[in-house]
Amino acid sequence: MDWDWAFVREILPTLLEGVKLTILATLLGAAVAAVMGLVFALLRRSRNRLVARTTAFLVEFVRGTPLLVQLYFLFYVLPDLGILLAPLVAGVIGLGLHYGTYMAEVYRAGIENVPRGQWEAAKACNLTTTQTWVHVILPQAIPPMIPACANYFVAMFKETPLLSAITVLELMNQARSVANFNYRYLEPITLVGVFFLIISLVSVVALRMLERRFGRIG
Repeated sequence: MDWDWAFVREILPTLLEGVKLTILATLLGAAVAAVMGLVFALLRRSRNRLVARTTAFLVEFVRGTPLLVQLYFLFYVLPDLGILLAPLVAGVIGLGLHYGTYMAEVYRAGIENVPRGQWEAAKACNLTTTQTWVHVILPQAIPPMIPACANYFVAMFKETPLLSAITVLELMNQARSVANFNYRYLEPITLVGVFFLIISLVSVVALRMLERRFGRIG
């Protein structure tokens, strides 16, 4: 099968719409993962054993099951329980929850890396628990974690084709629809690879910049 540039020009707008949705799902999923990861990390440090152990079990359960199964559960099983989610919402929650459990370990390592003296100094200054976390601990813990979190961001981006399983019209789903409709797979699937490669390379460059910027702080 020969490469058809006219066909490429014809399908390019459709694929670009898929690229936009892929990037949107990745950004929203990363935001959810960042928040959920911090919540999980803090709950695992709770002095309440029930809370800490329940959170640890939930984290290990999510990490131990495939993302695709979790997406199917959110989109196809929850409606039977009366919870109906739009495809993109289910995809973002699935990505965010799944990668939030991994980022929780990154947060935990960063928090435990803060010297004990910083906790004692905050206590000596009569800071509240909230003030200690917001003004002392997190500002020191977060910068060294950014490169590791960025790695998960890139990994999440490359996992977005799984969202096609729950009818999200991201890049891979758009390409597959175009290919099935026209019975031509060379151009759309190749372009999917090219788009993912370009965006991944740009992300890697940004990651290297983050490592140079924040690695020294760590």
